[in-house]
Amino acid sequence: MTVPPLDLTADVLMLTRALVDAPSVSGTEEPLADAVEAALRALGGLEVERIGNNVLARTDLGRDTRVVLAGHLDTVPIADNVPSRLETVDGEERLYGCGTSDMKAGDAVMLRLAGRFGVPGAQPAHDLTFVFYDNEEVEAVKNGLGRVARERRGWLYGDLAILLEPTDGDVEGGCQGTLRVVLTVPGKRAHSARSWLGVNAVHGAAPILATLAAYEAREVDIDGLHFREGLNAVRMEGGVAGNVVPDECRVTVNFRFAPDRDEDDAEAHVREVFADVLAAGVTLEVTDLSPGALPGLAEPAAAAFVAAVGRPARAKLGWTDVARFAAFGIPALNYGPGDPNLAHQRAEHVRVDRLQPAEDALLAYLSTTTDTGSTA
Repeated sequence: MTVPPLDLTADVLMLTRALVDAPSVSGTEEPLADAVEAALRALGGLEVERIGNNVLARTDLGRDTRVVLAGHLDTVPIADNVPSRLETVDGEERLYGCGTSDMKAGDAVMLRLAGRFGVPGAQPAHDLTFVFYDNEEVEAVKNGLGRVARERRGWLYGDLAILLEPTDGDVEGGCQGTLRVVLTVPGKRAHSARSWLGVNAVHGAAPILATLAAYEAREVDIDGLHFREGLNAVRMEGGVAGNVVPDECRVTVNFRFAPDRDEDDAEAHVREVFADVLAAGVTLEVTDLSPGALPGLAEPAAAAFVAAVGRPARAKLGWTDVARFAAFGIPALNYGPGDPNLAHQRAEHVRVDRLQPAEDALLAYLSTTTDTGSTA
């Protein structure tokens, strides 16, 4: 598949549609990355570098401050929702399609800003770095921003990082951490006609499900933002045939934890929750773990952006790569036109009236000199 050339002078709605109509499920981002790279190189005012399917671009104007804008190019699997379509529902114009909210609308805003500030003679108030990366929607080991951090870490340094993740036009500070574990219940295989000769591992998973159903999620305020945790079964596997008592059952559990817990605390909490079943012979394996990020909105650079947007901040309920920037000591926040509540849905869409205001807010901020302090 070849993606048609991207027109960065097109309005943000048309550019969003062009991105959505270029399928880029995690692991298949190369054609879209090619188109993004070609569009950025054509501007003439950016240093551009390609690492795998990650496209990096930046200005070098000698400004005292640098702002990093980042967005992932991949989406979750398509659910009969590509190509995009425009519809008006209850008087509200919406663009439907896979990735509209999470996060090709944000990518379109980034490309529009690159088109504005990445041409010779442009005069942004800050030097700018644009990072378009792959494999955000899958396990952390594949994350493209992680690869950039390992191979070109200097490209991520700045005084402020803005992830254009869906926030519905609000500023969202910090993010939850995420932990996935697999709980394996042992059993004994037998013919289902003589089931008393076996031990049914699927039945043995009942205490795990009961524990999850009774779990009371912790809620905590951090720097004035309200975080809520969650512990949920997200997958269950067991059985080999319709006439065999299962001798193993695997339950995948996802723990979304507030950023006042570190990775060790999160794992210890999950092991404590399941202490009884672990004592009874169930095993626990950690399969994915990414730390959260504290809001950090008191940092001068972040506070200046919140003030410029003019809307109150809230907690990011989900994991984003602000955690990666926070680990480097770089103030980072989430701000984008998509609605996080619509992410990954079959009916995923973005409100058209959210697109231009997000571009305008960032355009105003990046065009105005503010005292951000320096962390680079």
